[in-house]
Amino acid sequence: MFFNDVHIMVYVAFGILGLIVGNILPHINKRLIEHKRVFDKSFFTEYPKNFEPHYIHMLLIAVIYVLLLYKFGLQPNFIQNLDLIKFMILTPMLFSVAVIDFKENIIPNRLLLTMAEIGLLLTFIYGISDINLAMDMLLGMLVGTVIFGILTLLGRLVSGKDAMGMGDVKLMAALGLFFGSSNILAISIISFLLGAIISIILILTKKRKIDDYIPFGPFIVIAAYISIFVPFSAILFVLLKVFTLGLYKV
Repeated sequence: MFFNDVHIMVYVAFGILGLIVGNILPHINKRLIEHKRVFDKSFFTEYPKNFEPHYIHMLLIAVIYVLLLYKFGLQPNFIQNLDLIKFMILTPMLFSVAVIDFKENIIPNRLLLTMAEIGLLLTFIYGISDINLAMDMLLGMLVGTVIFGILTLLGRLVSGKDAMGMGDVKLMAALGLFFGSSNILAISIISFLLGAIISIILILTKKRKIDDYIPFGPFIVIAAYISIFVPFSAILFVLLKVFTLGLYKV
C-alpha cells in the first residue's frame, strides 16, 4: 500500500523514529536547562536509569514525522530530500524551544546556536545546486533578525522593560535559515497574531495580569509549523483577509 508514492512501512518506520526521538527529548531538555552537555558519557548512563515513557512528546513528534513524509515524500536523490531532512532535524529543536521557554521563560543559547549552525550548513548544501535559494535563506536570517530586533527595541522604549527576550530574536534569525525570507515574514506575522489573541484571552480570564511576561517562543513554534504544512499562498490569502477586515478579494 502506498501513500504519496511512499510505502506504508516507510511511514511506520518514520513513526517509530518519532516515538524514539519524542521519548528522549524531555531528558535532553532537562540537560539543556541544567547547562549540561547534551550527549556525553553521563547521558548514556542517566537515560536508561531514569527511563520513563513521555507519551505526549512521543505521539506529537511521531505524527509530525509521518506528516512531513506525506507532504514531501521520498525523492530520488539527497538534495531533493533536503526539505524533508531539514524539518525532521528542526522538529525536536522546535519542541525544545516551546517546552523550555514555556516552563523557564528562556531559550538556551546552546540550542539556538546549534539550530543556527545546522541552518548555515543546510544553506551551504542548498547553495551547491541553487545559489538563489541559499541567498534567500541568508536573507531570511536577516529578515527575522531585523523584524524581531526592532520590535524588541520598541517594546523596551514603550514599556520600559523587556516585552520580548533576545532569545526570540536569535530564534527568528536561526529559523530564517530554514524557511527563507517570505516564510519567515509570514511566521513573524502569524506568531504575533497568535500571541495577541492568546494573551488577550489569558488576561480576560484572569490567568495572567496585563504586566505579566508571556513566553513568545511557543507562538513562534506554532507559526513555524503552520508555515511548514500550509501553502504560502493560503497563508498570504488569510493574512490579507485579516488585515483588510475581509475586504480583500482574489
